[in-house]
Amino acid sequence: MKPSYDASTQSINWRFSPERLLVVRSTLNAAAVAAIRSTFEADEAGSSANVSFLNAQEEQLLVKLYITKIPQLCGHFRFPEEVEATAISYLKRFYLRNTVMDWHPKNVMLTALFLATKTTNNPISLESYTSNIPRTSTSDVLDLEFLVAQSLNFEFAVWHAHRALWGLWLDLQSSSDLTEDQRSRDVYEKALKYVRDSRFTDAELIYAPSQIALAALSLASPLLAQRWLDSKSSGADETSSETLDSAVNAIKDLIMHTGHPPDVEAVREVDRRLKLCKNPEKVVGSKAYLGRKAEEERKAEAKRNKKAQDIRRALEGDDPFGNALNEGQPQQRMEELDDDDD
Repeated sequence: MKPSYDASTQSINWRFSPERLLVVRSTLNAAAVAAIRSTFEADEAGSSANVSFLNAQEEQLLVKLYITKIPQLCGHFRFPEEVEATAISYLKRFYLRNTVMDWHPKNVMLTALFLATKTTNNPISLESYTSNIPRTSTSDVLDLEFLVAQSLNFEFAVWHAHRALWGLWLDLQSSSDLTEDQRSRDVYEKALKYVRDSRFTDAELIYAPSQIALAALSLASPLLAQRWLDSKSSGADETSSETLDSAVNAIKDLIMHTGHPPDVEAVREVDRRLKLCKNPEKVVGSKAYLGRKAEEERKAEAKRNKKAQDIRRALEGDDPFGNALNEGQPQQRMEELDDDDD
């Protein structure tokens, strides 16, 4: 029987190799650029020639900036760690199915956080939520809530590294060969900071929460990490130990090199370019937007008309309360029954 995490939707659907993650993002970006370029060209031939579209790395830079906004908002609302970590996971997952050139991260981030308050059982009313965020209306969240949930495949459960770290810490408290100074609360808080830093990286999309927790503990106290490993590794084969060591070292490298907010000036330049390459069909009031809305309305109207015709035909052909019995039917039915008896 598989361990619980290995059987989870997170492990099955939201965990990738570094190479696969790169392919997913680059493929999504290429498809978005092709579609948006086509929309530009349909509006005016040659209009896309001088447009500088974002690449996959630049898209991630913008997403990473809005990841940094989530802890700030959680601090303002006093949401627990579970809400913060879950919202960040939702935001990352959303942009494995969508592109920033279609959906700007600002409102997606706000929607992901609001959704996380509900899925972690820390609800807040939509009015209280939006009224405490400058220049935000209820429609900014409601308009995207279904899209975000759909992009997550309605898979809302998230396994977090901060919970795994707490489990490791509890294990260490029962170790008799460690002094109180060696397992002081300061070490745990330092390790927790590294877990929080890991949220700026792709670690949770590549590694298991327990591996991230162990890497964070190793950064905070190599001694405690090794003691914990020693207590759990009896009977483990050499290959498994080497695999775990390799994963932990890779996570530590990720945290130390990319576990920090992005350069604001670099993001500002990406956001400036985004204004010029954003999908016109998503820009309210644009020709492409109005054309798409008109097409959607045409299809909706055709669907309504078809439904009305189907209902009308049904009413014209039959009484909605059932057909009246004519006089010949009972006798015909009796004859059929008589024939069956022969």
